[in-house]
Amino acid sequence: MNDQLTIAGGGITGLAAAYIAAKAGKKVRLFEGSNQFGGLLNTFPIGGNRLEYFYHHFFTHDAELNWLLKELGLEKEVFFCNTTMGIFRDGKIHDFNTPMDLLKFEPVGWTGKFRFALTSLFLGKFADWRKYEHLSTLDWFYRWAGNSVTEALWKPLLSIKFGPYADKVPLAWMIGRLRQRMNSRKQGNEQLGYLEGSLQRLLDALLNELKAAGVELISNAALKRLLVRGNLLEGIETPAGKVEGGDFLLTIPGLYLPALLRDHHQDLAQRFEKIEYFGAICVVLELNRPLSSIYWLNVADEGFPFGGIIEQTNLLPATAYNGSHIAYLSRYFAKEEAIAAMKNEEVAELMLASLPKIYSDFEKSWLKKVHVFRTNTAATVCDRQFSQKIPPCQTPIQRLFIANMAHVYPDERSANNAIRVAAQACKVMGIDSSFVPSKASLSGQIGFNELDLLNS
Repeated sequence: MNDQLTIAGGGITGLAAAYIAAKAGKKVRLFEGSNQFGGLLNTFPIGGNRLEYFYHHFFTHDAELNWLLKELGLEKEVFFCNTTMGIFRDGKIHDFNTPMDLLKFEPVGWTGKFRFALTSLFLGKFADWRKYEHLSTLDWFYRWAGNSVTEALWKPLLSIKFGPYADKVPLAWMIGRLRQRMNSRKQGNEQLGYLEGSLQRLLDALLNELKAAGVELISNAALKRLLVRGNLLEGIETPAGKVEGGDFLLTIPGLYLPALLRDHHQDLAQRFEKIEYFGAICVVLELNRPLSSIYWLNVADEGFPFGGIIEQTNLLPATAYNGSHIAYLSRYFAKEEAIAAMKNEEVAELMLASLPKIYSDFEKSWLKKVHVFRTNTAATVCDRQFSQKIPPCQTPIQRLFIANMAHVYPDERSANNAIRVAAQACKVMGIDSSFVPSKASLSGQIGFNELDLLNS
């Protein structure tokens, strides 16, 4: 095993890989293209506290994340609590937490409610995702959950997240999603967790530990070029200069990889070209009063510029933000959608104009501040047989390894699943990661064995 590891990409996958590798005795240097490490975990000041640009919470079964928090001495700063969910459908907010809420859900009849419960339980608890990759989620729901349930619930919810790709989402992804949610339920209530002081606490502690372990942290150093001789990656070039020797792990989003790979391995470049990404916009509202008592509201009626309303202060109390009430208005988007080209101010106005359709008493006088954040790499677009698109972590180019959001499939992206992918990447590189626990995550199963390389 070579003692030197160079990582490109300072999001949670790259940071976790650096931590695991350094803990195992490797000499590590980590390059980040922007001016700050953390990627989608980054935060901003609000209400005398800090908050993530894009909403985050933990699940009770997040073994990898809980391990890292304990490693960093933060395990006592995590709390879990019961949270509430709702669905806005047919112009009305419906509670959607308990079996009784399902029975009261007016848009679906009794037969549909029974089929909804049965199919959800099957997918979340018993189905093997490997057997259902070839099936469309919507097609399966139409057949087994029925038209009324699919039209009232599943089709709108898939459209919220996947937009024009909603009918291509494989059932394997839905199995991963439902398993994630159901495994965090206790006595019928969903328990979600959060870190006091925001994930900035995790980032700060992790960066401090990396520095103490001798890891070189270089920001403003986007990957410019791969230095390949024959079939061997000898080094990389960044604005900070060239570095050579050892193994190289790229954790940057796949859409940036084809330009780097095209001159060295056309087939690998083309595989990454086939993996598309969704963007996401979060308009964060700082309010003088709450919108509702619901933590997570899915907006299932058509015509809204956001698909979810996540009230952070129904997870944490408003006292954590000096009395301010915090809500995210969330929207995923495909690159060709009009909202992708809109200015932040336009997006905020568009979303705020729709709030009174849900909360009839809402007034702009409730607002203290409005913040808008966006990313073009929020999630990969998963379609049928998506596992066949995912390139191997160990690439055909010697000493080049790649692990990024695509490797989270069939699970949902999360900090926990990024740590699992990082641990698997270290294992492939011959770095001991056996001390990282694994429990319920489905991530890191595709692209991390020798057969994946042989079939690439």
